[in-house]
Amino acid sequence: MSGVDLTRRTLLGAGAALVAMPAVARSRDPRVGPFIGLREDGVLAFKGIRYGRAVRFERAVAEPPATHPIKAQAFAPIAPQRGNPDMAQNEECHFLNVWTPDANPCAGRAVMVYFHGGAYSNGTVTDPLTHGGKLAAQGDVVVVTVNHRLNALGYAWLKPFDPRYADSGNLGQLDLILALDWVRDHVRNFGGDPARVMVFGQSGGGAKIATLIAMPAARGLFHSAATMSGQQVVASGPNNAWKRTQSLMAALKLAPGDVEALRTMPVERIIEALGATDPVMGGSLYFGPVLDMTNLPRHPFWPDAAPQSLHVPMILGNVREETRAFIDPRGPKLRGLGWDNLAARIAPEIKIDLDVDWVVARYRTQYPQWTPEQVFYSATTAGRSWPGQVIEADERAKAGAAATWVYQLDRPSPLDPLRGAAHTDDIPYVFGTLDAPGSMSGLDQGARMTRDLMMQAFTGLAKTGRPGLADWTPYTLPGRATLVVGDGTAQVVDDPRRWERELWATAPYVQPGS
Repeated sequence: MSGVDLTRRTLLGAGAALVAMPAVARSRDPRVGPFIGLREDGVLAFKGIRYGRAVRFERAVAEPPATHPIKAQAFAPIAPQRGNPDMAQNEECHFLNVWTPDANPCAGRAVMVYFHGGAYSNGTVTDPLTHGGKLAAQGDVVVVTVNHRLNALGYAWLKPFDPRYADSGNLGQLDLILALDWVRDHVRNFGGDPARVMVFGQSGGGAKIATLIAMPAARGLFHSAATMSGQQVVASGPNNAWKRTQSLMAALKLAPGDVEALRTMPVERIIEALGATDPVMGGSLYFGPVLDMTNLPRHPFWPDAAPQSLHVPMILGNVREETRAFIDPRGPKLRGLGWDNLAARIAPEIKIDLDVDWVVARYRTQYPQWTPEQVFYSATTAGRSWPGQVIEADERAKAGAAATWVYQLDRPSPLDPLRGAAHTDDIPYVFGTLDAPGSMSGLDQGARMTRDLMMQAFTGLAKTGRPGLADWTPYTLPGRATLVVGDGTAQVVDDPRRWERELWATAPYVQPGS
């Protein structure tokens, strides 16, 4: 493997450039048009701006211009979901939030639009980890975060019931497009440049972006993109999507054709029924983008990268041991783990159909010093979601797309020695929210330096179409250059997990939800 070091001196310099931005001095009147915001983190914040309205299972329409002053000082309700039970939830969830160094329409700052994770079923941008004030201040950008419809309300496939529901399988995606329409039309008033819009998202948010780049209605609404542990190689086919809708109907004890009852029943009943078993993949019911041949006329990265996305520069990233975040190292799945039961514990966690006894034997030969726990987390990460990122990066490289940059976050959490570098751990580094509830980054020098380099990389892409780290080599074949981010350091390494990549490529990758 070859590597290029990004030295501590280089990264400290980048961080100094970020931190030195005089954001407080630029924050002026917390009012833009009818919206009355507030000062927060040295910038102006506008929370709970409505961008659309919708009837259940129908396409949202844009919110008309306000005719009276509107306080935009508190987050609005989030989408109905099984997660986040302590937050106010409502089907009226078409709201976004804006943070800006100042609202000078002539400022022309790059715009960073964030879509949240939680697959397509849960999540919200009101999570303190994704508050945009620090990123706006230190990165000198306008930050927009978006809530939208989720789960069955945003992705249930109802077209077989009635053609008027033809958009139903992609309503959540169409909500995001409507929010991007709002950004195009209004962000200049908040100091943003509508010709420099970058979308970025973690986990499900990244998957939503990967889907958007195959949706004709999203063409031209963003000019660069970054996905963080979120891929979408293929969407759900309409037949599988219909099986899921029928399972939902059965869980609700509705007649198979009673779509009117589904449309009018209390939303709480629908959310409760999401716990039914998925008829395709097992686990709870999955609802995500549907290959409906109109809003989504092709899969995002199968059989190749969607042509409409090839001109969009992208960052694609993952963390080293994703599954440590949702398979608790102190929980029952790891209790009593040993070589005798390791294969059986791995099997239900992976999405690539290989003989797990053979997989474990290969790992033990390749890494004889590893413990069963190390093999478990490495195999479940590499056999579950990471191959999707490899496929996306490879397909973009094959197609000669605009430059793609790939990163791998290796920095372990200093707060929990069993967590390692896990799913979601890159969020506070990009947003600068190291001290937010839920952050596992710590506040030490390594955390601050990692924040500075990640924020510099992302804001650089938003501003110029290239990451703000000059030595980060684009991903091409066969080299597969990858920025490996450690404890405040970073090194460009060719194909750092080549052995695992080749092992798991022995069989096809199955996209969760497909």
